[in-house]
Amino acid sequence: MTLLLGIAAAALLTIAGYAHYRVPFHTAEGSRTMLTRGVLALVGLAFGYVMAAYYAGPPSHLPLVFLAGFGAVHVPAAIILFVKRARGEGKS
Repeated sequence: MTLLLGIAAAALLTIAGYAHYRVPFHTAEGSRTMLTRGVLALVGLAFGYVMAAYYAGPPSHLPLVFLAGFGAVHVPAAIILFVKRARGEGKS
């Protein structure tokens, strides 16, 4: 179980990194880039905290659950940014 949770957390954190990397390529202003990254990070932290707070498994898994929750928030943004990149869309 720990290995599977670790793999999930690593994959979701990679997706989060991709989302934060691609945001500036599709955001017109630097201030909006920081705002977008900040909102994603804050929502990720909040969701990760809630996931860890309500997790019913062993306490040793809590950091991985938190990280997986943080990364899960970034999946929709990463998908949107991936599609925008595939279409060749510029900044908006």
